[in-house]
Parts: sequence; structure tokens; C-alpha cells
Amino acid sequence: MEDARPVRVLVVEDDPDAAIYVATVLRRTGGMETAVVEDGVSALARLRAERFDLLVTDIELPGMSGLEVVRAIRAEGSRLPVIVMTAYASVDYAVEALRDDADEFLVKPLDSARLVDRARTLVERARQAGTPTPRERVLAVGAHPDDVEIGAGATLAAHRAIGDDVTVLTLSRGAVGGQPSAREHESRAAAAVIGADLVLLDFEDTRMEPLAAVIRAIEEVVADVDPTIVYTHTANDRHQDHRAVHQGVEVAARRVPTVLCYQSPSATIDFKPARFSPVDEHIETKLRMLAAFASQAHRDYMQPESVRATARYWSRFGVGTYAEPMEALRAVGRLGLLVGDHAGVHGQSPLH
Repeated sequence: MEDARPVRVLVVEDDPDAAIYVATVLRRTGGMETAVVEDGVSALARLRAERFDLLVTDIELPGMSGLEVVRAIRAEGSRLPVIVMTAYASVDYAVEALRDDADEFLVKPLDSARLVDRARTLVERARQAGTPTPRERVLAVGAHPDDVEIGAGATLAAHRAIGDDVTVLTLSRGAVGGQPSAREHESRAAAAVIGADLVLLDFEDTRMEPLAAVIRAIEEVVADVDPTIVYTHTANDRHQDHRAVHQGVEVAARRVPTVLCYQSPSATIDFKPARFSPVDEHIETKLRMLAAFASQAHRDYMQPESVRATARYWSRFGVGTYAEPMEALRAVGRLGLLVGDHAGVHGQSPLH
């Protein structure tokens, strides 16, 4: 069966004119979706945060060369097709590029027809070989309706946008904050925005006890979903229900490779994220999810300007304009994981 997904290409080029040319040719002539970054560090962050079908990179880049980017992704197990570009048509450059597992070596000025032809060929070959990363199974756990959406809504939207399966587990119907029936309806509407599955339990709001029962309930959903990634509350939170859910997930998801903790409005200053999920293309989807919770619209943290400002703040530690912060309770760093680990890019977060 032919793969009908749009072809997504990451272009890495520090010359603005060259970047525009390559992206325009691939988009207009090749019918491909393109994203452009100007340095190798940003390229690695995008590759770790999103799925692409092809990497087109210049060799000479500020800080980290294109060949170093190729070496890094190959070391992490990625077989993403790579086209390397350079203005220097030397045999040594070509040999080094191909030795580092680049798939094609093109000399500038690029021939547009050859660029598109090689891009199409490499993507088609990779898709036939089954190169795309297997879909993640994502479980997002929150204590109350809207907890997950506030903390990780844009990240979940990004997961769904690349075909990952997403399940939202909410342990209570939020009776303290509104009518349970209304909040259940709102939760289902929010999940429907991104096509996520919803599991809504009936623990008593503000009294999630005993902890053993919380753990058992989460374990049952973990067994059913078999997640590869779990998102949940941070332990650094003033709300007792949030802390109880964090403790429950810590035990119930003990065999899940990646467990990340999101920020809620009641998180304390001890919340210290080291991972920042770039969500530029998904912040508006998050706002649509939050808009489903009409009964909570009066709360300051639900206001679009507050949501955007918070995401804008956290992006200063990652890449892009908007980001959602995550503490890593446990994380398996590999390409295909939605959340990029920027600790290795920028050094330790200033929040540490």
C-alpha cells in the first residue's frame, strides 16, 4: 500500500537565501512540507522532537557541522535519509559525508530538478524499507479534568499529529471545581479535539486515598494501554491529589521506559524541568482543548494569553516560540521521542 502521508523535510542551512531556495524548491516543485533551522544544535532538537522523512543539511554550520549532526543521529539509531550539501566539491568532503552514512552528496549551486529527484527517491526507498519510527503509545495521567490539558495539552496534540496513540486517564470527575456531569462532558470534548481516548475514573476529589487503590487503578490502565511514554503530575506540587497521582504513577508505571512530569498551576518553585517540548504548531490546539472546559473559563490560568505567555517563557530554554516544560522521572533518550533533551544541548538548565 502506498504511504499517503505528506513528506516532511528538515532543512539545515545558515545562509538565509540558500535556506529559502532549498525549502521553496522542495515545497513548490516536490510538494513536500519543510521546516528550516540554521544550526546543527537546533537541527538535533527538532529531530528529537518531531518526525521527518528527510534531512537536508549543509556541511558548514555554526557550532556543529552537518556531518556531526549525521553522526549524532546515526549513533542514536536513526536511519533517516540524509542529503548533505556543500559549496566545496572536494573528493575528501564527499568521502567523509558518505562514510558518515549520508545518502546523497550535492554540490552548490544546487540543481533544483536533481534535488527534488534525489529527495523523492530517498524518501520512497526509506518508506518501502519501513524506516518511519513505530508509533508511540502515550498515556497522560491527571488527577482532575483539565489537569492533563493544562500541563501537556500541546505535547499530546503533537503526538497525535504524528500518528501516536494517546490515552488520557483522569482519576476524578472534579466535583470540588464544578458539576461532575458537566466536567465529564468537558473532558470528553477536550479529548475529542485531538482524537485521544479518555479513561475517566471516580476517585473523590481532594481525597485520593488510599494510595494503594490509586496505584491499582493506574496499573490497570497501564496494563491495558501498554504505554511507551507516560506524562503525569510533578511531585513538586501543592495539591495533595496531584502528589498522590504522581506517587501512584511512579509505582504503576515502573516498567514504562519514559515517564515525564508536567507543570500545573499549583506546582511549586521546586519544579525543575530539564526537557522542553517545542509546540509552536500545537499551541492553538491546546487552547481549543482548554476551551472545552467552559466551567473553568473564569480561572486565570485558562486564559489564552496566560497559556501562550507561559509557553513562550519556557521556550527560552529550548527551541522555537512555545514550549511545554517537563521533569524527567525516567527517560529513554532516542530519536522519535517527542520531547527533546536539551540538557545536552544548552548545558544544565538555569533552573537546576
